[in-house]
Order: sequence, then structure tokens, then C-alpha cells
Amino acid sequence: MSSTAERPPLGLRERKKARTRAAIQTHALRLFREQGYQSTTVDQIITAAEVSETTFFRYFPTKEDTVLQDDFDPMIASSLRDQPAALSPVAAVRRTLRDHFEARTPEQRREMHERLALVVAEPALRSTMLVQATGAMRLIEQALAARAGADHADLATRAVAGAVIGVLLAAVEEWSEARGELPPIVDAALEHLENGLSSHFNV
Repeated sequence: MSSTAERPPLGLRERKKARTRAAIQTHALRLFREQGYQSTTVDQIITAAEVSETTFFRYFPTKEDTVLQDDFDPMIASSLRDQPAALSPVAAVRRTLRDHFEARTPEQRREMHERLALVVAEPALRSTMLVQATGAMRLIEQALAARAGADHADLATRAVAGAVIGVLLAAVEEWSEARGELPPIVDAALEHLENGLSSHFNV
């Protein structure tokens, strides 16, 4: 089951909006690659994407958002809710992420790595990503609570969601040093969490 399998088909208006958003983001990433993130202005992105200033800011409130904004967190949360009840919370997260990464095209994977490289390299982007991590944790804890049939997340559920976010951040740090492919690093990091970290340290 991919992370997009349960989503209903988009209407014409939604498809046009998605294409516009993707085009702006593609041109922004190209400019960042060619002339550097700091040297690229919003006006240059607007010109390259051939959109109005109003249109740009409708999709991306800031230049940072052209790198950081996507549908990843809501898609993961939606798919996580639908994972089999027999799976443990961490196992459900692992399967959700594996399905999501496997569903991505080679081009989408390249873009993901390019965006992460920018986040790692730019302090402002790293700082914003850490702020956004709290929102991602909330989505995961809500999804885990829904899987358990609860109306809200208790402390144990919140702790698992926080641990998952911490593991994902650690995986990004590992990737930034080793590079290569991110998905196997994420899965290996989550495997440590699923198996219990104490076993790794012989405790």
C-alpha cells in the first residue's frame, strides 16, 4: 500500500494548483542549484516560474517554504492510520515510510535528496525544520491514537511519536554525513527503535 493509494482522485482545479505549486518549486530548486540558496531571490523564482507575485505567495509564504513545504507529513499520517492493527506503533511507522519511499519515482527521490541537502547546508532552513518537527510529531501521535481507537494521544503515544521524530532527525544527520540513499538509513534507524535501543548497547 503506497502512501497515496487511499487518496481520492484530484479534481481539475486541484490538479492545476498542484502543477503550479510543483512548477514553482522546481524552478526554485533549479535556481538554488545554479546560483546558491542565499543568492536567489523570490523575484527571480517568480520570473523563472512565470507566475505573479500573488500566486507565488499564495503557495509559498516565504522562500524557505519552497524547500520545506510539501505534503509528506499529512500523507504519512493518513497512511499510518490505515496500517493493520496487529502492527506495533513503530512497525506501522516503518511500513508506512517504506511504502511511501517505494512509491516515489527516481526523479522524486532526487528532488527529496536535493531539498534535504539544502536543509542541511542552510542554518535558517535547519532551524525552521526543527520547528516544523513539532507539528509532524502531533500528526503522528494523532494517527497512532486513531489506530488505537482513542480520541486523543496519551503520554505513551506522544512519547512514541516523539521518539519517531527524533529517529528521523538522526537519520537525516546520518545521511548528511554518509549521503547515499535516505530510505534505507531511515528504515535501519527505525529498526533500532523497534527492537529496543538497550539491545544495541548490551544493556
